[in-house]
Amino acid sequence: MDISTWPRRYLHAVAGALTGLLLAGCAGAGAADRQEADAKPLALTTFTVLADIAQNIAGDEVEVASLTKPGAEIHGYEPTPGDLRTAADADLLIDNGLGLEAWFEQFVAELDVPRAVASEGIEPIDIAEDAYAGRPNPHAWMSPLVVQDYADNLVDAFSELVPGSRAEFEQNATAYKEELQSVHDSLTEALDGLPAGTRTLVTCEGAFSYLARDAGLEEEFLWAVNAENEATPQQIRDVIEYVEAEDVPTVFCESTVSDRGMQRVVEATGAEFGGTLYVDSLSAPGGEGPTYLDLIRHDAEVIAAGLGAGHGTGLEGSGA
Repeated sequence: MDISTWPRRYLHAVAGALTGLLLAGCAGAGAADRQEADAKPLALTTFTVLADIAQNIAGDEVEVASLTKPGAEIHGYEPTPGDLRTAADADLLIDNGLGLEAWFEQFVAELDVPRAVASEGIEPIDIAEDAYAGRPNPHAWMSPLVVQDYADNLVDAFSELVPGSRAEFEQNATAYKEELQSVHDSLTEALDGLPAGTRTLVTCEGAFSYLARDAGLEEEFLWAVNAENEATPQQIRDVIEYVEAEDVPTVFCESTVSDRGMQRVVEATGAEFGGTLYVDSLSAPGGEGPTYLDLIRHDAEVIAAGLGAGHGTGLEGSGA
């Protein structure tokens, strides 16, 4: 069901009905629980990666949840009436911004819930090609340096929600930013010895522009933003030509999309498939990226190893 096709009057009616239920005490256990004096406020994020980042800043002061589940593709997500009920029950809504959640503006239009944009104030990298040319690349969280700005924005958002806990939020952010900086430093150190010809990151989606910029890598991809189910023949041919021309040794693909197009690149060029990278979603618990720090360490390790920097990069570790 695509909520973007619903008439505004219907969304308004649904939101109004939900509000009535909440006021009547029939919206579910979550609303009832938060009426207790010692209950935590609920911050609802749009996807799992953002929820984990936010929880690291919130600590024990705020309950954080994700609207989408592990493995979900965030770009084309179709909210349900149940999602609307969940959002109406929240005390704060947090989205990534930069056009990532194309469905979000209409989704929240009739909800009287405070909102924070995690990427507020960062310097965006514009998409250079395809139908999205000129728009901001939304995948800013893929740079551990940029996520430090996310952390500062979340401190401000949570401090408005729980004004007496700003010191705790700032302390959590400081510790988290140190871990983020460590991941960035380990990756750039691992890549320092690579010759220029092997410093190219080829992926299915152009989701690594911020990481590539901050790690000193070139970037090539099948499509700029994941709006299609499969790469077109022309997109595949373009990447094949690029890999051959630049003698790229290794290519990669993301966990939430099919790697069939990239496997055709491998077959045509002889490049190796370096592994699966995580971008738009955490893995399930026990997987390779159950937290954001696990996710970005995994990606950095796979990229460094695939490009020839080898293992033992100092990127291993358990995320907070």
